[in-house]
Amino acid sequence: MAAKLNTSLHNALCLLNPFNTPFSIKPFSSRNSFRFSKKLNSSQYSSGRRALYCTSSHENDAETFVLTTPLYYVNAPPHMGSAYTTIAADSIARFQRLLGKKVIFITGTDEHGEKIATSAAANGRNPGDHCDLISQSYRTLWKELDIAYDKFIRTTDPKHEAIVKEFYARVFANGDIYRADYEGLYCVNCEEYKDEKELLENNCCPVHQMPCVARKEDNYFFALSKYQKPLEEILSQNPRFVQPSYRLNEVQSWIKSGLRDFSISRALVDWGIPVPDDDKQTIYVWFDALLGYISALTDDNEQQNLETAVSLGWPASLHLIGKDILRFHAVYWPAMLMSAGLTLPKMVFGHGFLTKDGMKMGKSLGNTLEPFELVQKFGPDAVRYFFLREVEFGNDGDYSEDRFISIVNAHLANTIGNLLNRTLGLLKKNCESTLVVDSTSAAEGIPLKDTVEKLVEKAQTNYENLSLSSACEAVLEIGNAGNLYMDQRAPWLLFKQGGVSAEAAAKDLVIILEVMRIIAIALSPIAPCLSLRIYSQLGFSLDQFNSITWNDTKWGGLKGGQVMAQASPVFARIELNPEKNEEEKKVKESKKTGKAKVKVELQPKTVAEA
Repeated sequence: MAAKLNTSLHNALCLLNPFNTPFSIKPFSSRNSFRFSKKLNSSQYSSGRRALYCTSSHENDAETFVLTTPLYYVNAPPHMGSAYTTIAADSIARFQRLLGKKVIFITGTDEHGEKIATSAAANGRNPGDHCDLISQSYRTLWKELDIAYDKFIRTTDPKHEAIVKEFYARVFANGDIYRADYEGLYCVNCEEYKDEKELLENNCCPVHQMPCVARKEDNYFFALSKYQKPLEEILSQNPRFVQPSYRLNEVQSWIKSGLRDFSISRALVDWGIPVPDDDKQTIYVWFDALLGYISALTDDNEQQNLETAVSLGWPASLHLIGKDILRFHAVYWPAMLMSAGLTLPKMVFGHGFLTKDGMKMGKSLGNTLEPFELVQKFGPDAVRYFFLREVEFGNDGDYSEDRFISIVNAHLANTIGNLLNRTLGLLKKNCESTLVVDSTSAAEGIPLKDTVEKLVEKAQTNYENLSLSSACEAVLEIGNAGNLYMDQRAPWLLFKQGGVSAEAAAKDLVIILEVMRIIAIALSPIAPCLSLRIYSQLGFSLDQFNSITWNDTKWGGLKGGQVMAQASPVFARIELNPEKNEEEKKVKESKKTGKAKVKVELQPKTVAEA
């Protein structure tokens, strides 16, 4: 028995870390017919040796970074919580590209299940049309937010259905699927049966604040309980599998409390992928949607099977999810993959919620912050920067418009934008917009160069650790250092003195513009459009910007004789409304006459283009 347990653990750990193993995936033929077992308890499952397949799924694994967001549920249009996850994922993907890695950034939509059919009916649409409409709204929003994904998977794609059915067949052949009746309290919004001990008063779901309903169904079940010991050992041997560390504690607690088999089909839902050889049941949304991370790797013109999909990029380097779906990704998903003989992802990161009025934002709660309105009002750079800078990645964060305007104005318009604008203005006035020397020679003996280099290292470390807020802070510190140098040196005064002082001032401008060049690169994962505008004003082309790497943050990128572009605000402050001057006059007049003050309302300007 001990030998069998050791073998099971070895195989599980092999799946988690495939790179030191000679095993490869073997061809698999699904059975033509399925036999259904009676309901079993966990002690009746075979603990014998299973056929597990370890694989090094593609060449140059060290140079490939596969990143996923959740596949978003299309029962309603996207909300800010979905946008937040995707903004974070895009920033991580952009940083990894700067490191020179081959990045496969996967996102998409989960389009099956009871909620989808219900939402479609409520809006007078058939499920297919409803899914087309909502899925497109996600694509549109991602474009508005400058999300540069590589793969967009829909679970209604034919290639996805083929891979789900093959995966199901593998798991069934491994003895991990059986048929049984189940009776319990079901949350429609979670698509999950709940334990009574985790419910609130009146059997309310703690996530959606809505009562669960009593249900009894004849379903197919996955033998999750069979994988309790392997999961415990995997998390013990590889604690970085679930991040942040406090999320790992949650997952370990769930597992230690005892895993229960879960239903993987629905008898009362037509809108879904039929169970093989049983068209009266559809595959449960989680057993369906999670496979999107693998089916997304294939192209429509490629052979649609697991072996092909896995060879194109699996395992994922990082699953980025909200903490409300942590259990499915950190417990269910690894067990499912082990059963099918596939490699486990390298990390699952569960971030916190965005809150509004102290509550999680969600479509079912009716308290969403509309991302389309936000990006149209303030622009993508402001939205991306605020949520990544102000919310410590992993924790919850709250949105306030006053805080939003204050942070964006102070950091992007003042610290970064104004520094570039006034420096280019001085360069045009005194040097005909031309750099007098290389930035390397200009910075000889200048402590600012060492300060910036250390802050670049700090930003890189924080990006690598997914500490996105701290990465933003490090870049902002570079901007603060540049502003301090500008104020201390006061080149506008040195130019007036002429001679050697003017020559020193011209070098100072080169130094400050080199700081801006480094900021443009280091900030580009967070605010790509703003970074492009900065880079363009420094005399670089779009092609040059698109070819930058993190190595370009090294000091010395600006060369003598390089001509800078015309100064133009790269990020306009969010100011008073267009009639502000007239309103301010009225306010001043009211002070003189003693009349009541006129209320002045905030109205943002559009972001200025370079």
